[in-house]
Order: sequence, then C-alpha cells, then structure tokens
Amino acid sequence: MLRRFFPAIIAGFCLGMLSGVVGAADACKHRGELDVKYCDDNGDMVADAPVDSKKWRNPSTVVFTYTPVEDPAVYENIFRPFTTFLSKCLDKKVVFYQVQSNAAEIEAMRSGRLHVAGFSTGPTAFAVNLAGAVPFAVKGTEKDFQGYNLIVIVKASSPYQKLADLKGKKVAHTSPSSNSGHLAPMALFPGEGLTPDKDYKIIFSGKHDQSVMGVNSGDYDAGAVASDVFHRMAERGQVKESDFRIIYRSQKFPTSSFAYAHDLAPPLVDKLLGCFYDYRFPPEMKKAFDGADRFFPINYKTTWAVVRDVAKGSGGAFDKASYEKETAREAAEAAKKK
Repeated sequence: MLRRFFPAIIAGFCLGMLSGVVGAADACKHRGELDVKYCDDNGDMVADAPVDSKKWRNPSTVVFTYTPVEDPAVYENIFRPFTTFLSKCLDKKVVFYQVQSNAAEIEAMRSGRLHVAGFSTGPTAFAVNLAGAVPFAVKGTEKDFQGYNLIVIVKASSPYQKLADLKGKKVAHTSPSSNSGHLAPMALFPGEGLTPDKDYKIIFSGKHDQSVMGVNSGDYDAGAVASDVFHRMAERGQVKESDFRIIYRSQKFPTSSFAYAHDLAPPLVDKLLGCFYDYRFPPEMKKAFDGADRFFPINYKTTWAVVRDVAKGSGGAFDKASYEKETAREAAEAAKKK
C-alpha cells in the first residue's frame, strides 16, 4: 500500500515546492521548521492562515479522518456519532475518508483533499511541518488530555525480561513517522542497553495492531507499540493481555491530535472548534477511547515539545528530507514482504 502511495507523496511535495517557493519565500518573515509552502509569522510553530482571503477554503463537504493505527473501518464506525453531530453543527455534509497509512493521511491534507483529521503523535509533527496542519485538541477529560506510553511487549511464555535481552531478535517497529512505534525507541532504547539498527534489525509492521498481532502469532519476538492501542485491542477481545508481558514502559506522551487545514476560512475554523469542544462522547466512544469523554484543547508548541525532544534525541527531525528518507525506507520494507 505504501509503495502505491509513495510516488504520489513525492510528486505532491515537488509540486508544492515549485508552486510556492518564489512568492512564499519573499513574503514570509519567519518559517521555522515549516515547509516553504507555509509561513509562521506569529511564531506559534504552525502554519498561518493565508493573508489573502481569496485563498481561504470553505468547502460544502468537510472531509474528516482518523489516524490509521488500526483498521480504518473500525474508526469510521467509532466516530460515526461524532461525524453525524459535526454535520448538524456545521450545517455541512461530513464524510469519513479512510486512509491506509500515515503517509497517505499527511499527503491528503497537504494536497487539500482532507480538511480535519486525527493524526497519531509522531505524524502530527510531520503533518504540521509538511501539510499545514493546525492541531487544536487531544482526546481527554475535564481535567486533562489523554496520554499513552511506549511499551515493549513480548509473549508471556518467552524468556525475555528486559530490553537488552532482545539483542539479535526480531523486534517490530510500526512505521518511521510513529512516535511510540519508532522515534521514541530510537531515542530511548540505547539508554536501556539496546540500540535499534545495531543490536537488532528494525522490522516495520506498518501499524500498531499489526505489531501486536505479529508478537501474538510469533512472527516477532517483541514489538514497540502505543499502550492505548494495545489495551483497546484487549478490551475488544482481539488479544488477551495475559498472553503478553510488558518489559518496558516510557514516560507519558500526548495521544493523537486533531488538526484542521491551515487554509480553512477563519469563520469556519471558529465554528469547527466550537463543535469539537462542545461535543461529549457517547458511551460507545468513551469505552473505545479508554474513558476519554471530550476533545481537550491543546497548544501544539507546548504540548508537543516532548515529542519534538524525542525526535531530536533519536537524531531525527520532522522535516521533508527526514520524511522522504524514512517513507522510502518504509516502502522498501513493505515491498520485501510482497
């Protein structure tokens, strides 16, 4: 699937560079880590809305999606009560757009085909810098936003007790842009006596649920996954937690963000934010998202600081060069499996 999307991703980036580099570079006073297509004159680390109101978009149909950490069809059903509400709240048609990879989701927003989306933790920063995404919320409760941990799971029947025991073993990461599935392991594992790509060859599974199922079936000796995904799979009966052992748990990270495209018309953005913040999850959504009952307001610059620090610690960056390099690597891994 990634092999199919990759040429379109690169083509999109190239077209964006060619069309925006001349005018945008001259007009923009500050860009920070954003792609040349965007500007950040107010210093909040996300793309500013276009100065020219003629470039604002007010679509008759709002396209929404959620990060493909698991089967997209699962989330289309989970979010159906919300998308129904959002349609009435905005007085617009709202459609759920199923994406099969983080790369496809980021490119969909960059190309203008996606208006608002839930991005998983690592891809959020890539979406901000490369697709003009503006994060505004994380699932949470009245008191705080929801977080998760990077965990490393092994079979309960296995001999592995600590990360150093995994040297030379089959260890699954999820995808190159994933925080818990790749960037955090790259930054944090060496301090625990295990260096990815040195002590073991990284195997990309594609998604968190595929890593979990791969460990369960014996395809992998261990998997680095997000704790919330693992626990949700157990709640749904896909796996039994008792069949696994967690041999590592990290600090708390913010879970998936919700972000809108930077060029949506400001009046639409104001209404969109009100709809999100006013919504309260029905019982089925609350259960699916580990007790979260609302969209909790966040600020990307401060809330995602820990994620950016982890990326720096892993030697990575949330820029176009890093993204293209890792996506190419991911595509190559996927091609080997076919």
